[in-house]
Amino acid sequence: MKGDRVEIVIDAGDGAPRTYEVIATRAGRRVEVATRRGLIEVSEVTRTGSPVRTARFMSSRILALVEHPADGETDPS
Repeated sequence: MKGDRVEIVIDAGDGAPRTYEVIATRAGRRVEVATRRGLIEVSEVTRTGSPVRTARFMSSRILALVEHPADGETDPS
């Protein structure tokens, strides 16, 4: 869903943490997070599941990974 985003904070080794964001840029796209063999993979994917862009990080370097879901149009009342 457009507006879906994931923030990744990593330890770059130079003393200051770096922050990266992967954002669903168009309607119908979403952001998925996968863990594979010591890597965290964050991908923006289309409705059919094909990746548009992917960011990979070593899991030992990640300080924080925060998922921000897009605001839904549903009314809770």
